[in-house]
Amino acid sequence: MAEVMVEVTGLFLAIVGWCLESSCTNSAVWRVHSKADAVVTSSSQYEGLWITCASNSLGAIQCQRYKTVLGLPGYVQTSRALMIIALLLGLASILLSVLGLKCTKMGSMTEQAKGKLTFTAGLLFILSGVCVLTAVTWYAARIVQEFNDPFYIGTKFELGAGLYLGWAAAALVILGGGMLCGSFRRASTPRNKRSVEITQKVY
Repeated sequence: MAEVMVEVTGLFLAIVGWCLESSCTNSAVWRVHSKADAVVTSSSQYEGLWITCASNSLGAIQCQRYKTVLGLPGYVQTSRALMIIALLLGLASILLSVLGLKCTKMGSMTEQAKGKLTFTAGLLFILSGVCVLTAVTWYAARIVQEFNDPFYIGTKFELGAGLYLGWAAAALVILGGGMLCGSFRRASTPRNKRSVEITQKVY
């Protein structure tokens, strides 16, 4: 019963994290125009992986997608790829987890096979979280680097809410994946001990 609770809790955390990953990927607030040295602070500008937006003092917001792909900085393109990979890995992990849960029945699948599915799903969840963590951390590092560079002549930005969303998503997905992997080990260890005890009694 405890193993089932660990699996269900891990899957729940991972699914919540995956939803946050999706929100983070679509977020337009990965970085926000810094107002530290700005003369006019009534307008704001913020950017995401796919879109850039600007708002004025009246509250009007105008957004447009990036007009080029090859012209974007390398770290933006890499972050895009990592986030897409993370979402695909997470989706595959959810499907495998549902099939591998002990509280679900799929044909004549044995508990050992279910355990392997759950363990694989946990590893994929962890890999998904690592992809998100790499993307948002690299993106944030570039923002901080440009902000602190006195010779940088471009527009300076600060960390946006989308990055914090990504860090939260990565933490939940990695935690959920770890719980799924741990549930497989918890389930397999007692059986191994019993088989050893039975073997010792026979001999």
